[in-house]
Amino acid sequence: MKRGWSQRELGSRLGLPQMHISGIESGKIVPRYDTLLELVRILDRDLLMVPRALVPVMQSLIRDHLRQDQQGESEERSLYADGDEENSQQERKDEV
Repeated sequence: MKRGWSQRELGSRLGLPQMHISGIESGKIVPRYDTLLELVRILDRDLLMVPRALVPVMQSLIRDHLRQDQQGESEERSLYADGDEENSQQERKDEV
C-alpha cells in the first residue's frame, strides 16, 4: 500500500496472477519459501528467522524501536544496539 501498488502490479513484478496475491494477503494461500523470499526482496525488506523462544524478545525490541522513532528521535541507530551505547559514547567523549 505504501508503494501505491495494486495486487495486479505486485503480482506482475513477482510473475504471479492477482488472484494469487489476493490469496496470500487473505491467508488462503501459503506462499512457497522462494516466493516469500522474492516478495520480501521486491518490497525492499529483510526476512529474519528467529527461534520461536526469542520471538517475544524481538517483538519487544521492535516496539521499543518504533516507540523511540515516534518520539521524534531522528538519529539512525541499530535495532539491536545495546541500550548503554549512548552512555559509552558519552564516556568516550568525556575521555577526550
